[in-house]
Amino acid sequence: MRPEASLQPVVIVLASGQGERFLASGGRTHKLQALLGNKTVLQHTLDAVRASGLPFYLEETGLPGMGDSIAAAVRANPDASAWLILPADLPLLQAETIRRVAAAPAQQAVVRPVYQGRHGHPVRFARVCGPQLMGLEGNQGAALVVKAHGATELIVDDAGCVTDIDTVQDLQRVQELLQTRQP
Repeated sequence: MRPEASLQPVVIVLASGQGERFLASGGRTHKLQALLGNKTVLQHTLDAVRASGLPFYLEETGLPGMGDSIAAAVRANPDASAWLILPADLPLLQAETIRRVAAAPAQQAVVRPVYQGRHGHPVRFARVCGPQLMGLEGNQGAALVVKAHGATELIVDDAGCVTDIDTVQDLQRVQELLQTRQP
């Protein structure tokens, strides 16, 4: 194991879900493979993660639940100083938000961005949360870990941290937002 000082936070990009709500709403492909402009939803999210400059791990093994996916990804990155859990369906997320969440003081066990009163992603979990994250199962996700440690809220000016894609209508709304951003 590397010395504590050399550890870095790792962004865990969760791309294992089935996208059932998207398909049920009329989607013809998995939501992460749906096109937004000339790139997929997943490519947009990964572009922001890469632009953050932080190491990342793409969890796309198809495990049955979000808890299972988080646990597997954290176990695959045991030397991280912290884990930033990021669902892959947030294509408008800004790299600066990822960097700000990662840079929050290390003594804060859980840090989550908040945009206009809404909790967003990525949520950062310090090393102290590691054993609990590695023990997650099923669809619950990390809500119980957040509850156990409390969360420090980081106010951000990034609607992308709360703008996920669950339905075809969400995809259309995000496409409109992307078009208004382009010169």
